[in-house]
Amino acid sequence: MTDVTAIGEQGRRARRPVNLHTLRRGATRLRLSLAAGVRADEPVTVAFVTVVALSLYFALLPGVDMAVSALFYSPDAGFVLADNPVLKGLRKSSTWVLGLMLLGLIGEVVVSLRRNPRRLEGWGRRAVVLLIGLVVASGVLVNGILKSMWGRARPIQIEGFGGDADFTRTWQISDNCLSNCSFVSGEGSSAAWMVAVVVLMVPAPWRRWALPAVMTYAAALSLNRIAFGGHFLSDILLSWALTGLVVAALHRLALACPRAARQTRRARRRSAVAA
Repeated sequence: MTDVTAIGEQGRRARRPVNLHTLRRGATRLRLSLAAGVRADEPVTVAFVTVVALSLYFALLPGVDMAVSALFYSPDAGFVLADNPVLKGLRKSSTWVLGLMLLGLIGEVVVSLRRNPRRLEGWGRRAVVLLIGLVVASGVLVNGILKSMWGRARPIQIEGFGGDADFTRTWQISDNCLSNCSFVSGEGSSAAWMVAVVVLMVPAPWRRWALPAVMTYAAALSLNRIAFGGHFLSDILLSWALTGLVVAALHRLALACPRAARQTRRARRRSAVAA
């Protein structure tokens, strides 16, 4: 009878509305996140302030974008580095690096689910945060919304660099570009996400070596886009900052706040026992 009862209980658990349960847990985490407040030194705060500061800087000083892109432009030959085979190879390499990171994260989720099919913990939860971060930041925000709707022409398309489109400053909506536009950089977002993978997934003893290496690689990929005439400096920097903001917000919601809540509950239990 015990086995039959246990099987019946498992069946009832399996039939529970998983989506509703997930929404309730998400709402609880959001409530905890808001109730905990935001400190000035938290990653989500730093990322938000960076987005605002960069937006104001490039909106007030749009000439910086033109000046930086002009460093890579020749009136006679255009953006000559766009044909450099080494830089082309560097750009192609990002597809393989990104793919390997994705496979590693998916593998971590699979391993975590095999250990505990009902709940992700530890590295598996971090991997899910990063995977969702890539979808939300690079997929939805950058490529799905900003690049599709803001209409900023790429440097190679504007009059100052041999094209026929007008230059528009950052966050200015225009019709100079109809699709896959300059603001902001999709590859810059992917490069920033690679850095986030190292920060969250590489153990601390190895991170001191891995982080400078991946940051150098990601910066080279991003600078590559400016050298090719594909993006302005503001496209790259804001892409990094927005991606960092999305990942930091997800980290706070899914990892930091639940951990803080557990610590608070433990502290209350210890206080109750002591009393």
